[in-house]
Amino acid sequence: MDKKLSPKERMAIQRQAMPEQEAAARATNFQEVNLGFDEQLALLEAERCIQCKDPKCVQGCPVRVNIPRFIGHIAEGDLVAAAQSLLGDNALPSVTGRVCPQETQCEVECIRGVKSKPVAIGYLERYVADWALQHRNGTKPVVAPATGKKVAVVGAGPAGLTAAGELAKQGHAVTVLEALHQPGGVLVYGIPEFRLPKKIVDLEVQRLRDAGVAIECNVVVGRTYTLAELRERFDAVFIANGAGLPVFMNVPGENLKGVYSANEYLTRVNLMAAYEFPSADTPVLVGKKVVVVGGGNVAMDAVRTAKRLGAEVASIVYRRTLAEMPARVEEVHHAQQEGVRFELLVAPLEVLGNEKKWVSGLKCVRMQLGEPDASGRRSPVAIPGSEFVIDCDVVVVAIGTRANPLLTATSPELKLNRRGNIEVDANGMTSLPGVFAGGDIVRGAATVILAMGDGKRAAHSIDKFLRG
Repeated sequence: MDKKLSPKERMAIQRQAMPEQEAAARATNFQEVNLGFDEQLALLEAERCIQCKDPKCVQGCPVRVNIPRFIGHIAEGDLVAAAQSLLGDNALPSVTGRVCPQETQCEVECIRGVKSKPVAIGYLERYVADWALQHRNGTKPVVAPATGKKVAVVGAGPAGLTAAGELAKQGHAVTVLEALHQPGGVLVYGIPEFRLPKKIVDLEVQRLRDAGVAIECNVVVGRTYTLAELRERFDAVFIANGAGLPVFMNVPGENLKGVYSANEYLTRVNLMAAYEFPSADTPVLVGKKVVVVGGGNVAMDAVRTAKRLGAEVASIVYRRTLAEMPARVEEVHHAQQEGVRFELLVAPLEVLGNEKKWVSGLKCVRMQLGEPDASGRRSPVAIPGSEFVIDCDVVVVAIGTRANPLLTATSPELKLNRRGNIEVDANGMTSLPGVFAGGDIVRGAATVILAMGDGKRAAHSIDKFLRG
């Protein structure tokens, strides 16, 4: 902007829309849906921020990004300062700018949202972060002098990568141990290319490597090394191995051929490039009629993936209404635009199969909402006599995950809760001195940004622990 705008002129600017691929085209490809702001859109949107004296948006952010500061730098046209500010607060801003549920966190606190739409904080975060990826020389990480302390981070997902980045900045030698063949965790195996391109994750990981973080893949803690062995080699350990054990429906027919957990389905497609089969090694069933059970972001990712793989009918089966659906509003909207069918107030009873044990349908019952449950959402209650069958040849179960016991089973001294998650104190430390934990292995399946918040807080606790 050439001139300083008055508060009244700022308030008159409408929220800028995110440019995106046209729905019919994108439903047939795995290219990114949202295309990102250009300079003009970013400047206009940045001018909408009124630079509150008490910015509630910062309190709404799990990693406490100083939002007004980096947006103020955009409005001034100083992208170097904007990038340095953002990168100082957030280890993975190009990731969070794409997959973070800003609408329920920072943006819901934005004062502009009282009378109009909130500032598009996520879109501006993505704009600055992507600019920084393309201008590495001007945005190199600042690292403190070496402390001589060594930290092992178990898991290269959002919590582990965030903790590693923070600890490296503080001068500690960090080694990340990742079970899969590529770092990123859920960012690469769970979130599809059309929402978060692998190249973006790779570039974010490379920035951490540039800051001195070492990453070793194909290392399964609990098999390759025990936790006790890591504790001998390192001054502190941060466990962030996620909650990757799928939960199933416990209905008849769930073991038929053509039933996937969302974990397996998305891992095959996202991390192992099954959508390029046979030029890629990993196959996946490409159903003509695919049903995905669930209403969260993972369910949306799975059903939109099925559509792109060539499903003639891709359906969501969810036992509540659209209003209770936990998936991001943007993801639901995109799925609807892409032709996904929504079977709401419907619950599965049985997976049906043919004589060769292949899926042929999903028997369901219609539901109505009763009294609120412990979460505050109204509980679905079956309507007697309303059973019906949805014809399908693939069923994907996306109703949640729980803690994988691989690591914890080999470390009986770690205190767990009744769900198998690791218990930690207020500083993120487990029952073992010097061993910290965070992310989904502690809180259960949650969002990328909440895991990152855990990683950032744990890194500061580990730093204090290492400094005595």
